[in-house]
Formats: sequence, C-alpha cells, structure tokens
Amino acid sequence: MADHKPSQVTPASPSEATTKTFIFDVESNQEIPNDHHQQDEVKVVDYVQRAQWLRAAVLGANDGLLSTASLMMGVGAVRKDVKTMILTGIAGLVAGACSMAIGEFVSVYSQYDIEVAQLKREGKEIKKAELPNPFYAALASAVAFAVGSLVPLLGAAFIKNYMVRLGVVVGVVSLALLVFGVVGAILGKAPVVKSTLRVLFGGWVAMGITFGLTKSVDSIKL
Repeated sequence: MADHKPSQVTPASPSEATTKTFIFDVESNQEIPNDHHQQDEVKVVDYVQRAQWLRAAVLGANDGLLSTASLMMGVGAVRKDVKTMILTGIAGLVAGACSMAIGEFVSVYSQYDIEVAQLKREGKEIKKAELPNPFYAALASAVAFAVGSLVPLLGAAFIKNYMVRLGVVVGVVSLALLVFGVVGAILGKAPVVKSTLRVLFGGWVAMGITFGLTKSVDSIKL
C-alpha cells in the first residue's frame, strides 16, 4: 500500500505576498504606483468631477455678469439716472440668482433620485456622501450668479455722468468676460484665445442688441 504524505505548502516570501496599491488618475487615465500601503486598494482621484464643478461656477458667474450688464444697458438706453440703472441691476441680480438656484436644485434633485433608484435596483449600499447634493448645487449657482452680477453694479454705482457710466460698464464687463473666458477655456481644455474671444464677442453682441432694441422700442412711444 503506497504511503500518502501530506502535501506541504511553501509560504510565499514577503516580496511575493506584498501587493502594490495604485492610485487611478481619472484625468490622465493612468495608474500611479503607491508604495505607502501594502494592501489591495484602488483610490480614485476624480479631477474631472472637480473641474466640472469649477466650470459650472465660472459659467454661472458669466451668466450673472452678462445678463445683469445687458439688463442695465437696456434700461440705461432710456433712463439716464444712476439710481434707475442700479436698481435694475439689483433686481436682475436677485431674480437671476433665485432662478439659477431653483433650476439647479430641481435638476440636481432629479439626478439624485435617478441615482438612488439605480442603486436600489442593483442592491447596492446608498452612500449619500457620494451622491450629488441639490442644496449645495443650488447655493453654488446662486452665489456664482450674484458674484458675476456685482461686476457691472460696482462699475456703475459711483459714476454720475451718463456716457462715462455706460463706457465703464462696458469696459469692466469686457475685462471680466476675458477672465471668465480664459478660466472656462482652461477648465474645458479648449483653445484659450479662440474661446475667450468668442465669449467676449458674444457679450458685446448681447449688450448691443439689448441696448439697441430697448432704444428702438422707446422711440416708438408705445
């Protein structure tokens, strides 16, 4: 009868048992070795999501800047006193910020509901920290819009002369459009010069159309 000896399993050497940790960079689509931890783990550094939030904030500020400036230019076409122009800008700031906040809240809450329903269908754990927050999104949109709206308001607030005031509003808004255009192009990885000039030209067109149409309607004496 043959002898059956128990098989022996040679333990793996420390060098074989050690596993490397990799940090996965979403933006570069590469795995970066991380030798600080000796366990199987993958950490996700989602720079893309951060960039999207920053880009949304820049776009919100750009909306506030352009819509409030155009509104002030439109009213300034028919009313030359600084008080009317400033009150118009403040009304545009409040209305626009509320509109942006409510719109963002509804949109992000819908996304939140969809993701929660999907997790429930898949039987996965719902981690609220990893889900979109509609309250934060609404607040961020409102603040970004308000910050953009303050630029033309501050530019026109302390200037009594009508023509100088219009010129200053156009000047500070153009400068702000250049800044927002550069930042938005960098975050969106688009050509900086082309994207910035497009934003600047679009702002000029919006203010010019608002000013011209309001002036034309006023001349009709409806």
